[in-house]
Amino acid sequence: MTQNKQLRFRMIIPAFPRNNIYTRIAKKTTSLGPVLVASAVKKFLPNWAVEIIDENNYHHGPLAADNKPDHTILQQEDPADVVGFYCGLTSTMLRVWELAQFYKQSGAITLAGSWHVKALPEESLEKNIDVVVIGDGEKAIIDILTKFENQKDIPSIITAENINLACDLPFPDFGILRFARMKLYPLGMIRGCSKKCEFCLVKDKPRWGTPEYLYDLMKWLVETRRANKFFLVDDRLEENREGYLKFFGLVAQKYGHSKELTAQARLEAIEDSELITAMVNAGVKNVCHGVESPIQAELNAMQKGLKVQKMLGYLKAWRKLFFVHAMFMWGYPLKTGVQISYSERIKTFKSFIRKGKPDTIQILRTVPLPGSELRERLEAENRLFPLNEVNWDKYDGNFVCFLPGPNDLSLIEIQKGPTKLMRWFYYSLAWVVFPWRTIMMPFDYIFRGWSQWYRGWRNDLAKIGANILLFKERQSEKKFIKFLRNKKKQNT
Repeated sequence: MTQNKQLRFRMIIPAFPRNNIYTRIAKKTTSLGPVLVASAVKKFLPNWAVEIIDENNYHHGPLAADNKPDHTILQQEDPADVVGFYCGLTSTMLRVWELAQFYKQSGAITLAGSWHVKALPEESLEKNIDVVVIGDGEKAIIDILTKFENQKDIPSIITAENINLACDLPFPDFGILRFARMKLYPLGMIRGCSKKCEFCLVKDKPRWGTPEYLYDLMKWLVETRRANKFFLVDDRLEENREGYLKFFGLVAQKYGHSKELTAQARLEAIEDSELITAMVNAGVKNVCHGVESPIQAELNAMQKGLKVQKMLGYLKAWRKLFFVHAMFMWGYPLKTGVQISYSERIKTFKSFIRKGKPDTIQILRTVPLPGSELRERLEAENRLFPLNEVNWDKYDGNFVCFLPGPNDLSLIEIQKGPTKLMRWFYYSLAWVVFPWRTIMMPFDYIFRGWSQWYRGWRNDLAKIGANILLFKERQSEKKFIKFLRNKKKQNT
Protein backbone atom coordinates (compact mmCIF):
# COMPACT_ATOMS: atom_id res chain seq x y z
CA MET A 1 0.00 0.00 0.00
CA THR A 2 1.33 3.41 -0.95
CA GLN A 3 2.28 5.25 2.21
CA ASN A 4 1.33 8.64 0.75
CA LYS A 5 -2.24 7.61 -0.05
CA GLN A 6 -4.88 9.38 2.02
CA LEU A 7 -6.93 6.71 3.77
CA ARG A 8 -10.40 7.24 5.20
CA PHE A 9 -12.01 5.95 8.38
CA ARG A 10 -15.77 6.41 8.69
CA MET A 11 -17.56 5.83 11.98
CA ILE A 12 -21.31 5.22 11.75
CA ILE A 13 -23.88 5.59 14.51
CA PRO A 14 -26.86 3.64 13.11
CA ALA A 15 -30.41 4.98 12.92
CA PHE A 16 -33.05 3.98 15.44
CA PRO A 17 -35.48 1.46 13.93
CA ARG A 18 -38.42 3.83 14.54
CA ASN A 19 -39.35 7.09 16.26
CA ASN A 20 -38.94 6.79 20.00
CA ILE A 21 -38.55 8.97 23.10
CA TYR A 22 -34.94 9.72 22.13
CA THR A 23 -35.58 10.71 18.50
CA ARG A 24 -36.09 14.42 19.13
CA ILE A 25 -33.07 14.94 21.36
CA ALA A 26 -30.91 12.68 19.16
CA LYS A 27 -31.27 15.25 16.38
CA LYS A 28 -29.13 17.71 18.33
CA THR A 29 -26.62 15.51 20.18
CA THR A 30 -24.63 12.32 19.62
CA SER A 31 -23.08 9.33 21.40
CA LEU A 32 -19.79 10.13 23.13
CA GLY A 33 -18.01 6.78 22.66
CA PRO A 34 -17.83 6.78 18.84
CA VAL A 35 -16.60 10.39 18.86
CA LEU A 36 -13.79 9.48 21.28
CA VAL A 37 -12.71 6.56 19.08
CA ALA A 38 -12.76 8.62 15.87
CA SER A 39 -10.96 11.49 17.61
CA ALA A 40 -8.13 9.15 18.60
CA VAL A 41 -7.65 8.31 14.92
CA LYS A 42 -7.53 11.98 13.97
CA LYS A 43 -5.02 12.73 16.71
CA PHE A 44 -2.60 9.84 16.26
CA LEU A 45 -2.92 8.83 12.58
CA PRO A 46 -2.45 11.93 10.40
CA ASN A 47 -2.49 9.83 7.24
CA TRP A 48 -6.14 9.02 7.83
CA ALA A 49 -9.12 11.25 7.04
CA VAL A 50 -11.75 10.76 9.72
CA GLU A 51 -15.49 11.36 9.77
CA ILE A 52 -18.59 10.33 11.69
CA ILE A 53 -22.06 9.82 10.26
CA ASP A 54 -24.66 9.88 13.01
CA GLU A 55 -27.82 8.72 11.27
CA ASN A 56 -29.99 10.11 14.06
CA ASN A 57 -28.40 13.55 13.87
CA TYR A 58 -28.18 14.00 10.12
CA HIS A 59 -29.21 17.19 8.36
CA HIS A 60 -28.93 18.27 4.71
CA GLY A 61 -26.81 15.31 3.64
CA PRO A 62 -27.73 13.04 0.71
CA LEU A 63 -30.78 10.88 1.49
CA ALA A 64 -31.85 7.48 0.22
CA ALA A 65 -35.42 6.48 -0.61
CA ASP A 66 -36.07 5.43 3.02
CA ASN A 67 -35.14 8.96 4.16
CA LYS A 68 -31.96 7.70 5.81
CA PRO A 69 -28.43 8.77 4.82
CA ASP A 70 -27.52 7.65 1.31
CA HIS A 71 -24.35 5.67 1.88
CA THR A 72 -24.02 4.91 -1.82
CA ILE A 73 -23.45 8.61 -2.53
CA LEU A 74 -21.28 9.05 0.56
CA GLN A 75 -19.07 6.17 -0.53
CA GLN A 76 -18.91 7.37 -4.13
CA GLU A 77 -17.88 10.88 -3.16
CA ASP A 78 -15.50 9.96 -0.29
CA PRO A 79 -14.70 6.23 -0.31
CA ALA A 80 -14.00 4.84 3.15
CA ASP A 81 -11.33 2.17 3.49
CA VAL A 82 -12.39 1.13 6.99
CA VAL A 83 -15.87 1.61 8.48
CA GLY A 84 -16.64 1.32 12.18
CA PHE A 85 -20.10 0.73 13.63
CA TYR A 86 -21.34 1.78 17.05
CA CYS A 87 -23.32 -1.14 18.50
CA GLY A 88 -24.30 0.30 21.87
CA LEU A 89 -28.03 -0.17 21.19
CA THR A 90 -29.29 -3.69 20.47
CA SER A 91 -32.31 -2.24 18.64
CA THR A 92 -30.06 -0.79 15.90
CA MET A 93 -28.24 -4.02 15.03
CA LEU A 94 -30.34 -4.82 11.94
CA ARG A 95 -29.34 -1.44 10.53
CA VAL A 96 -25.69 -2.16 11.38
CA TRP A 97 -25.77 -5.42 9.44
CA GLU A 98 -27.59 -3.82 6.51
CA LEU A 99 -24.88 -1.17 6.21
CA ALA A 100 -22.08 -3.66 6.87
CA GLN A 101 -23.21 -5.68 3.87
CA PHE A 102 -23.14 -2.58 1.66
CA TYR A 103 -19.69 -1.46 2.82
CA LYS A 104 -18.25 -4.97 2.62
CA GLN A 105 -19.43 -5.20 -0.98
CA SER A 106 -17.82 -1.83 -1.69
CA GLY A 107 -14.46 -3.21 -0.54
CA ALA A 108 -14.20 -1.63 2.92
CA ILE A 109 -13.11 -3.36 6.11
CA THR A 110 -15.94 -3.35 8.67
CA LEU A 111 -15.48 -3.02 12.44
CA ALA A 112 -17.98 -3.16 15.30
CA GLY A 113 -17.77 -2.33 18.99
CA SER A 114 -19.78 -1.68 22.17
CA TRP A 115 -22.31 -3.60 24.23
CA HIS A 116 -24.23 -5.80 21.79
CA VAL A 117 -21.20 -7.21 19.99
CA LYS A 118 -19.38 -7.61 23.30
CA ALA A 119 -22.13 -10.04 24.34
CA LEU A 120 -22.55 -11.71 20.92
CA PRO A 121 -19.38 -11.23 18.84
CA GLU A 122 -19.81 -14.30 16.60
CA GLU A 123 -23.29 -13.19 15.55
CA SER A 124 -21.98 -10.05 13.84
CA LEU A 125 -18.94 -11.81 12.37
CA GLU A 126 -21.46 -13.91 10.44
CA LYS A 127 -23.17 -10.76 9.14
CA ASN A 128 -20.44 -8.91 7.22
CA ILE A 129 -18.51 -7.55 10.21
CA ASP A 130 -14.79 -8.29 9.83
CA VAL A 131 -13.57 -7.29 13.29
CA VAL A 132 -15.31 -7.07 16.66
CA VAL A 133 -13.66 -4.95 19.35
CA ILE A 134 -14.49 -5.80 22.95
CA GLY A 135 -13.66 -3.08 25.48
CA ASP A 136 -12.14 0.39 25.14
CA GLY A 137 -11.75 1.36 21.50
CA GLU A 138 -9.43 4.39 21.66
CA LYS A 139 -6.17 2.40 21.51
CA ALA A 140 -7.56 -0.62 19.70
CA ILE A 141 -8.57 1.46 16.67
CA ILE A 142 -5.02 2.81 16.31
CA ASP A 143 -3.61 -0.71 16.26
CA ILE A 144 -6.26 -1.93 13.78
CA LEU A 145 -5.76 0.92 11.30
CA THR A 146 -1.98 0.71 11.56
CA LYS A 147 -2.13 -3.00 10.72
CA PHE A 148 -4.48 -2.26 7.83
CA GLU A 149 -2.16 0.42 6.50
CA ASN A 150 0.79 -1.97 6.68
CA GLN A 151 -1.21 -4.88 5.23
CA LYS A 152 -0.91 -7.00 8.36
CA ASP A 153 -3.45 -9.54 9.57
CA ILE A 154 -6.14 -8.25 11.92
CA PRO A 155 -7.79 -10.69 14.37
CA SER A 156 -11.54 -11.07 13.98
CA ILE A 157 -12.11 -10.58 17.73
CA ILE A 158 -9.98 -8.12 19.68
CA THR A 159 -10.24 -7.83 23.44
CA ALA A 160 -8.87 -4.35 24.03
CA GLU A 161 -6.93 -3.31 27.09
CA ASN A 162 -8.51 -0.70 29.34
CA ILE A 163 -7.11 2.72 28.67
CA ASN A 164 -5.94 4.93 31.52
CA LEU A 165 -8.77 7.42 31.72
CA ALA A 166 -6.60 9.77 33.75
CA CYS A 167 -4.11 10.34 30.93
CA ASP A 168 -5.07 8.48 27.72
CA LEU A 169 -8.53 9.90 27.05
CA PRO A 170 -8.54 12.16 23.96
CA PHE A 171 -10.71 15.25 23.63
CA PRO A 172 -13.78 14.33 21.55
CA ASP A 173 -13.61 16.33 18.31
CA PHE A 174 -17.24 17.00 17.40
CA GLY A 175 -16.05 18.79 14.27
CA ILE A 176 -15.59 15.44 12.53
CA LEU A 177 -19.34 14.79 12.60
CA ARG A 178 -20.69 15.32 9.07
CA PHE A 179 -24.14 16.82 8.42
CA ALA A 180 -24.82 17.05 12.17
CA ARG A 181 -26.14 19.86 14.36
CA MET A 182 -24.71 19.84 17.84
CA LYS A 183 -26.61 21.76 20.51
CA LEU A 184 -26.25 19.38 23.45
CA TYR A 185 -22.69 18.17 24.10
CA PRO A 186 -22.06 14.87 25.89
CA LEU A 187 -19.34 14.82 28.57
CA GLY A 188 -18.14 11.95 30.73
CA MET A 189 -15.25 10.55 32.73
CA ILE A 190 -16.57 7.34 34.36
CA ARG A 191 -16.64 3.81 32.96
CA GLY A 192 -18.03 0.85 34.88
CA CYS A 193 -20.39 0.68 37.85
CA SER A 194 -20.19 -0.77 41.35
CA LYS A 195 -23.90 -1.68 41.46
CA LYS A 196 -25.17 -5.08 40.34
CA CYS A 197 -28.62 -4.51 38.85
CA GLU A 198 -29.83 -7.68 37.12
CA PHE A 199 -31.01 -5.92 33.95
CA CYS A 200 -27.86 -3.84 33.39
CA LEU A 201 -24.88 -4.56 31.16
CA VAL A 202 -22.40 -2.35 33.04
CA LYS A 203 -20.75 -4.64 35.59
CA ASP A 204 -17.08 -3.71 35.25
CA LYS A 205 -15.23 -2.23 38.20
CA PRO A 206 -15.65 1.56 37.98
CA ARG A 207 -12.75 3.73 36.87
CA TRP A 208 -12.58 7.36 35.94
CA GLY A 209 -10.62 10.20 34.47
CA THR A 210 -9.76 13.49 36.13
CA PRO A 211 -12.05 16.43 36.87
CA GLU A 212 -9.45 18.67 35.23
CA TYR A 213 -9.89 16.76 31.96
CA LEU A 214 -13.65 17.15 32.10
CA TYR A 215 -13.45 20.85 32.92
CA ASP A 216 -10.82 21.56 30.24
CA LEU A 217 -13.00 19.75 27.70
CA MET A 218 -16.06 21.78 28.65
CA LYS A 219 -14.06 25.01 28.52
CA TRP A 220 -12.63 24.07 25.12
CA LEU A 221 -16.11 23.35 23.75
CA VAL A 222 -17.39 26.68 25.03
CA GLU A 223 -14.49 28.54 23.44
CA THR A 224 -14.30 26.67 20.12
CA ARG A 225 -17.92 25.69 19.48
CA ARG A 226 -19.86 28.18 21.61
CA ALA A 227 -21.33 25.23 23.49
CA ASN A 228 -23.91 26.18 26.08
CA LYS A 229 -25.71 22.92 26.98
CA PHE A 230 -24.02 19.78 28.26
CA PHE A 231 -25.16 16.27 29.16
CA LEU A 232 -23.06 14.37 31.72
CA VAL A 233 -23.42 10.85 30.33
CA ASP A 234 -22.01 9.04 33.37
CA ASP A 235 -24.87 6.90 34.68
CA ARG A 236 -24.02 7.67 38.29
CA LEU A 237 -21.93 10.77 38.77
CA GLU A 238 -21.73 10.10 42.53
CA GLU A 239 -19.59 7.04 41.69
CA ASN A 240 -16.69 9.51 41.42
CA ARG A 241 -17.88 11.87 44.12
CA GLU A 242 -14.60 13.67 44.79
CA GLY A 243 -13.93 14.11 41.10
CA TYR A 244 -17.34 15.62 40.43
CA LEU A 245 -17.11 17.88 43.47
CA LYS A 246 -13.95 19.37 42.00
CA PHE A 247 -15.40 19.54 38.47
CA PHE A 248 -18.53 21.33 39.63
CA GLY A 249 -16.39 23.71 41.66
CA LEU A 250 -14.28 24.60 38.62
CA VAL A 251 -17.37 25.11 36.48
CA ALA A 252 -19.05 27.30 39.11
CA GLN A 253 -15.93 29.41 39.48
CA LYS A 254 -15.62 29.97 35.72
CA TYR A 255 -19.23 30.08 34.51
CA GLY A 256 -21.50 30.29 37.55
CA HIS A 257 -25.02 29.32 36.45
CA SER A 258 -24.61 30.50 32.84
CA LYS A 259 -24.30 26.99 31.30
CA GLU A 260 -27.05 24.39 31.38
CA LEU A 261 -25.99 20.94 32.57
CA THR A 262 -28.01 17.73 32.68
CA ALA A 263 -26.79 14.95 34.96
CA GLN A 264 -27.63 11.38 35.91
CA ALA A 265 -27.48 10.13 39.50
CA ARG A 266 -28.90 7.56 41.87
CA LEU A 267 -31.85 8.83 43.88
CA GLU A 268 -30.06 8.45 47.22
CA ALA A 269 -27.34 10.89 46.13
CA ILE A 270 -29.70 13.66 47.29
CA GLU A 271 -28.53 12.86 50.84
CA ASP A 272 -25.08 14.22 49.95
CA SER A 273 -25.74 17.92 50.58
CA GLU A 274 -22.22 18.96 49.59
CA LEU A 275 -22.51 17.30 46.19
CA ILE A 276 -26.01 18.68 45.61
CA THR A 277 -24.92 22.23 46.48
CA ALA A 278 -22.00 21.88 44.06
CA MET A 279 -24.36 20.73 41.30
CA VAL A 280 -26.69 23.70 41.85
CA ASN A 281 -23.79 26.16 41.89
CA ALA A 282 -22.41 24.75 38.63
CA GLY A 283 -25.66 25.18 36.71
CA VAL A 284 -27.04 21.64 36.78
CA LYS A 285 -30.69 22.19 35.96
CA ASN A 286 -31.90 18.76 34.88
CA VAL A 287 -31.40 15.35 36.49
CA CYS A 288 -32.31 11.92 35.15
CA HIS A 289 -33.07 9.07 37.55
CA GLY A 290 -33.47 5.37 36.92
CA VAL A 291 -36.37 4.93 39.33
CA GLU A 292 -37.21 1.64 37.55
CA SER A 293 -40.30 0.64 39.57
CA PRO A 294 -42.52 1.73 42.50
CA ILE A 295 -43.25 -1.95 43.24
CA GLN A 296 -40.99 -3.43 45.90
CA ALA A 297 -41.17 -7.00 44.56
CA GLU A 298 -39.86 -5.75 41.20
CA LEU A 299 -37.07 -3.74 42.82
CA ASN A 300 -36.03 -6.86 44.70
CA ALA A 301 -36.00 -8.90 41.48
CA MET A 302 -33.86 -6.21 39.83
CA GLN A 303 -31.37 -6.28 42.74
CA LYS A 304 -31.87 -2.54 42.91
CA GLY A 305 -31.31 -2.31 46.66
CA LEU A 306 -33.80 0.48 47.44
CA LYS A 307 -37.08 0.79 49.32
CA VAL A 308 -40.08 2.39 47.61
CA GLN A 309 -40.88 4.87 50.39
CA LYS A 310 -37.27 6.02 50.51
CA MET A 311 -37.29 6.48 46.74
CA LEU A 312 -40.42 8.60 46.93
CA GLY A 313 -38.87 10.91 49.50
CA TYR A 314 -35.69 11.20 47.47
CA LEU A 315 -37.65 12.06 44.30
CA LYS A 316 -39.55 14.84 46.07
CA ALA A 317 -36.28 16.27 47.40
CA TRP A 318 -34.64 16.29 43.96
CA ARG A 319 -37.63 18.08 42.46
CA LYS A 320 -37.24 21.00 44.86
CA LEU A 321 -33.93 21.88 43.19
CA PHE A 322 -33.96 20.46 39.65
CA PHE A 323 -36.14 19.48 36.72
CA VAL A 324 -36.57 15.73 37.20
CA HIS A 325 -36.85 13.10 34.48
CA ALA A 326 -37.88 9.73 35.96
CA MET A 327 -37.25 6.52 34.04
CA PHE A 328 -39.34 3.42 34.76
CA MET A 329 -39.44 -0.21 33.61
CA TRP A 330 -42.78 -1.99 33.27
CA GLY A 331 -43.58 -5.66 33.66
CA TYR A 332 -40.32 -6.77 35.23
CA PRO A 333 -40.33 -10.59 35.54
CA LEU A 334 -40.65 -11.52 39.21
CA LYS A 335 -38.65 -14.23 40.93
CA THR A 336 -40.97 -14.92 43.86
CA GLY A 337 -44.52 -16.19 44.24
CA VAL A 338 -45.87 -12.66 44.68
CA GLN A 339 -48.70 -11.89 42.27
CA ILE A 340 -49.69 -8.29 41.52
CA SER A 341 -52.63 -7.65 39.22
CA TYR A 342 -52.58 -5.34 36.23
CA SER A 343 -54.97 -2.87 37.83
CA GLU A 344 -52.97 -2.82 41.06
CA ARG A 345 -49.74 -2.13 39.15
CA ILE A 346 -51.35 0.70 37.21
CA LYS A 347 -52.70 2.15 40.43
CA THR A 348 -49.30 1.87 42.17
CA PHE A 349 -47.46 3.58 39.31
CA LYS A 350 -49.98 6.42 39.19
CA SER A 351 -49.87 6.93 42.95
CA PHE A 352 -46.07 7.04 43.03
CA ILE A 353 -45.87 9.47 40.10
CA ARG A 354 -48.55 11.74 41.57
CA LYS A 355 -46.73 11.92 44.90
CA GLY A 356 -43.20 12.21 43.49
CA LYS A 357 -44.23 14.76 40.83
CA PRO A 358 -41.43 14.22 38.30
CA ASP A 359 -41.50 16.79 35.51
CA THR A 360 -41.22 14.20 32.76
CA ILE A 361 -41.26 10.41 32.70
CA GLN A 362 -40.50 7.50 30.43
CA ILE A 363 -42.02 4.06 30.99
CA LEU A 364 -40.56 1.32 28.84
CA ARG A 365 -41.21 -2.38 28.78
CA THR A 366 -38.46 -4.47 30.35
CA VAL A 367 -35.82 -5.44 27.78
CA PRO A 368 -33.68 -8.57 28.35
CA LEU A 369 -30.53 -7.23 26.72
CA PRO A 370 -27.79 -9.62 25.56
CA GLY A 371 -25.08 -9.84 28.21
CA SER A 372 -27.40 -9.13 31.14
CA GLU A 373 -28.16 -11.50 34.02
CA LEU A 374 -31.84 -10.95 33.30
CA ARG A 375 -31.49 -12.39 29.81
CA GLU A 376 -29.57 -15.36 31.18
CA ARG A 377 -32.39 -16.02 33.65
CA LEU A 378 -35.14 -15.82 31.03
CA GLU A 379 -33.11 -17.88 28.58
CA ALA A 380 -32.66 -20.62 31.18
CA GLU A 381 -36.45 -20.58 31.70
CA ASN A 382 -37.03 -20.78 27.91
CA ARG A 383 -39.05 -17.54 27.96
CA LEU A 384 -37.37 -15.47 25.25
CA PHE A 385 -39.14 -14.95 21.93
CA PRO A 386 -37.10 -16.40 19.07
CA LEU A 387 -35.53 -13.71 16.90
CA ASN A 388 -37.60 -14.75 13.88
CA GLU A 389 -40.66 -13.59 15.88
CA VAL A 390 -39.29 -10.65 17.88
CA ASN A 391 -36.05 -9.47 16.34
CA TRP A 392 -33.44 -7.12 17.79
CA ASP A 393 -35.11 -4.04 16.30
CA LYS A 394 -37.89 -4.48 18.87
CA TYR A 395 -35.45 -4.37 21.80
CA ASP A 396 -36.02 -0.66 22.39
CA GLY A 397 -38.56 -0.82 25.21
CA ASN A 398 -41.59 -0.43 22.94
CA PHE A 399 -42.37 -4.14 22.65
CA VAL A 400 -42.63 -7.25 24.82
CA CYS A 401 -39.58 -9.44 24.21
CA PHE A 402 -40.26 -12.42 26.50
CA LEU A 403 -43.05 -14.71 27.64
CA PRO A 404 -44.51 -13.96 31.09
CA GLY A 405 -44.06 -16.36 33.97
CA PRO A 406 -46.84 -17.69 36.24
CA ASN A 407 -46.61 -14.65 38.55
CA ASP A 408 -46.26 -12.02 35.83
CA LEU A 409 -48.71 -9.96 33.81
CA SER A 410 -50.09 -11.31 30.54
CA LEU A 411 -48.46 -10.48 27.21
CA ILE A 412 -51.15 -7.94 26.37
CA GLU A 413 -50.93 -6.33 29.81
CA ILE A 414 -47.17 -5.97 29.56
CA GLN A 415 -47.57 -4.40 26.13
CA LYS A 416 -50.43 -2.04 26.96
CA GLY A 417 -49.41 -0.86 30.44
CA PRO A 418 -46.74 1.72 29.52
CA THR A 419 -48.92 3.19 26.76
CA LYS A 420 -51.81 3.61 29.17
CA LEU A 421 -49.61 5.25 31.82
CA MET A 422 -47.83 7.53 29.35
CA ARG A 423 -51.16 8.72 27.90
CA TRP A 424 -52.40 9.39 31.43
CA PHE A 425 -49.31 11.42 32.39
CA TYR A 426 -48.91 13.25 29.07
CA TYR A 427 -52.57 14.19 28.92
CA SER A 428 -53.96 15.59 25.66
CA LEU A 429 -55.42 18.59 27.51
CA ALA A 430 -51.89 20.03 27.30
CA TRP A 431 -52.82 21.19 23.78
CA VAL A 432 -55.26 23.61 25.43
CA VAL A 433 -53.32 24.37 28.61
CA PHE A 434 -50.07 25.25 26.82
CA PRO A 435 -51.36 28.19 24.73
CA TRP A 436 -53.42 29.41 27.70
CA ARG A 437 -50.37 29.28 29.96
CA THR A 438 -48.37 31.16 27.31
CA ILE A 439 -50.98 33.94 27.10
CA MET A 440 -51.23 34.20 30.88
CA MET A 441 -47.47 34.41 31.42
CA PRO A 442 -47.37 38.08 32.57
CA PHE A 443 -50.04 37.49 35.23
CA ASP A 444 -48.62 34.14 36.34
CA TYR A 445 -45.17 35.73 36.55
CA ILE A 446 -46.47 38.46 38.86
CA PHE A 447 -48.27 36.13 41.27
CA ARG A 448 -46.09 32.99 41.23
CA GLY A 449 -42.76 34.08 39.74
CA TRP A 450 -40.78 33.06 36.68
CA SER A 451 -39.61 29.62 37.87
CA GLN A 452 -43.11 28.33 38.65
CA TRP A 453 -44.55 29.62 35.37
CA TYR A 454 -41.65 28.29 33.31
CA ARG A 455 -41.77 24.85 34.91
CA GLY A 456 -45.44 24.41 34.03
CA TRP A 457 -44.97 25.85 30.53
CA ARG A 458 -41.97 23.61 29.86
CA ASN A 459 -43.73 20.51 31.11
CA ASP A 460 -46.83 21.21 29.02
CA LEU A 461 -44.63 21.58 25.95
CA ALA A 462 -43.11 18.17 26.75
CA LYS A 463 -46.61 16.72 27.06
CA ILE A 464 -47.50 17.95 23.57
CA GLY A 465 -44.35 16.35 22.15
CA ALA A 466 -45.13 13.08 23.93
CA ASN A 467 -48.69 13.14 22.55
CA ILE A 468 -47.35 13.39 19.03
CA LEU A 469 -44.96 10.48 19.63
CA LEU A 470 -47.67 8.31 21.20
CA PHE A 471 -49.92 8.99 18.20
CA LYS A 472 -47.15 7.92 15.80
CA GLU A 473 -46.60 4.71 17.76
CA ARG A 474 -50.28 3.67 17.63
CA GLN A 475 -50.19 1.65 14.41
CA SER A 476 -47.00 -0.27 15.19
CA GLU A 477 -48.36 -1.18 18.63
CA LYS A 478 -51.73 -2.32 17.21
CA LYS A 479 -49.90 -4.57 14.76
CA PHE A 480 -47.74 -6.01 17.53
CA ILE A 481 -50.73 -6.61 19.83
CA LYS A 482 -52.33 -8.63 17.01
CA PHE A 483 -49.16 -10.74 16.91
CA LEU A 484 -49.28 -11.20 20.70
CA ARG A 485 -52.92 -12.34 20.60
CA ASN A 486 -52.05 -14.94 17.97
CA LYS A 487 -49.09 -16.03 20.09
CA LYS A 488 -51.35 -16.40 23.12
CA LYS A 489 -53.75 -18.59 21.14
CA GLN A 490 -50.84 -20.83 20.05
CA ASN A 491 -49.74 -21.30 23.67
CA THR A 492 -53.23 -22.20 24.98
